[in-house]
Formats: sequence, structure tokens, C-alpha cells
Amino acid sequence: MAQMTERPRASMTPLSPAAFREVLMQKGRFYHLHHPFQQAMANGELNRAQLQGWVANRFYYQRMIPQKDAALLANCPDAATRRRWVQRLLDHDGCEGDEGGIDAWLALGEAVGLSREALLSEEAVLPGVRFAVDAYRHFVASAPWQEAAISSLTELFAPQAHQNRLETWPTHYPWIDAQGYRYFRKRLGEARRDVEHGLEIALSVCTTAALQQRALDILQFKLDVLWSMLDAMTLAYQLDRPPYHTVTREAVYHRGLAHAETRLYSP
Repeated sequence: MAQMTERPRASMTPLSPAAFREVLMQKGRFYHLHHPFQQAMANGELNRAQLQGWVANRFYYQRMIPQKDAALLANCPDAATRRRWVQRLLDHDGCEGDEGGIDAWLALGEAVGLSREALLSEEAVLPGVRFAVDAYRHFVASAPWQEAAISSLTELFAPQAHQNRLETWPTHYPWIDAQGYRYFRKRLGEARRDVEHGLEIALSVCTTAALQQRALDILQFKLDVLWSMLDAMTLAYQLDRPPYHTVTREAVYHRGLAHAETRLYSP
């Protein structure tokens, strides 16, 4: 399998592993926890429909996670890496004795008043969210597995987001069934474990200044994905400017083409 691509750059001295880790951590200021939509959520400023919209759209991302991890595993020839990375699949799809993150998110949906059927139908997924998530999945499937692993490093900042919701939602949104919070509790420990593996990979393969910059670019791409998802939700739910709002109030946008039952051509 192809290795990470090293772009030609002016002569530079690579950062030490500790310094490189610190530079990666500094990317946290661009994490979607700081997006105005997330800030409004943490401050209790979202209404029920807006919070439901976030849960429904975020589910499209959650549902994609095991698919992107399976793509990474398919591209990775190293058995030791696969044995560790496969745990991410089990975390989300579930296994004996563990319901998995996807089912836990479906429970969150029910806790905020959405049916499992509505979430699974993806009927509320905005085009901007769908395009951002699909771009991430495509990147992981087509990139060298090391680059795909580095794109997961937004997990460096995820525990703070989960903890923030656990601390603020019960106060600001008392109407939410507390059973819905188990996804956030579940991911607190899992995210910390996962990010250590991702960091190991990044620090071991990014040994030149060019490769370190490549890793920072990949991490920024993933941050862009998460931020863009919230931009789409801000337009639709806070500014009341959903897709095609200038010509219709109907939700005419497509609901995804990949799994359509009817196609013009079947190979």
C-alpha cells in the first residue's frame, strides 16, 4: 500500500516528537466545540427542534464511522495495527455485552424525541452535512492507511466535547431522558484510548518536516469537515435558511443516492 506523500518543501528541520505533538494539540482551537452552534448548545440556547436537528444530522456521521474504519483496515497490511484498530469497529457496531455507539446514539435520538426510524431514514440529513461526511469517508478509503489514521486525531479534543455535554445538558435541557447520555459516557474512555494509537502512528511516520506538515494538513481537513457540518446546521436551524429557502419551504433536497433501491443501470 502507498505510503504518506511527502511534498517538496524548503529545507527545514523536523520537530521533535514532543514538539510535533504539541503542534497537533494546538489545532484544538479549530475544533467544532468552539463553533457558535456548539457554543449555543452548551449555553442552553437551542430549542427542541434545533437540538433534534443536531442529533439527526450528527447521526449520519456516527453511522459512517465504522464504515471508514473498515476502509482503513482494508488498506492496512500491518496485522498488529489491524488488531488494535478493529476495536473501533466493535465500539460503534457493538459486540456481545456492548450495545455499540450507533445503538447508543439511537437511544440519544429517542431521548430527545426522535424515533429510531426517523434517524435511520436519514430524512433530516442536510446536503451540506452529507457532503462533508461523504468527503471524509472518501478520503479515508482512498488515502494511505497512515494518512487515514491521522485524520482521526480530532479525537484529541473529543473528550472535552463529551464532558461538556454531560455537564451542561441536564441543566439546560431537563426534558431530555437521562438514558440518552450513555453515548457520551461511553466515548469518554474510548476516545482517549483511540487517540493514543493515532498519535503513535503519527509520531512514528511523520519524521520529516514535510510529512509533519502533511499530517497537520490532514488534521485541518478533518476539522474542516466537522466545522462545515455545523455551518450547514446553523443556516438551516438557527438562521432559518435551509436549502432552497428562497424558492420553497419544502425539504426538496436529496436523501442520498448510494443506497437507492432503483437505479438507471445495474451492472
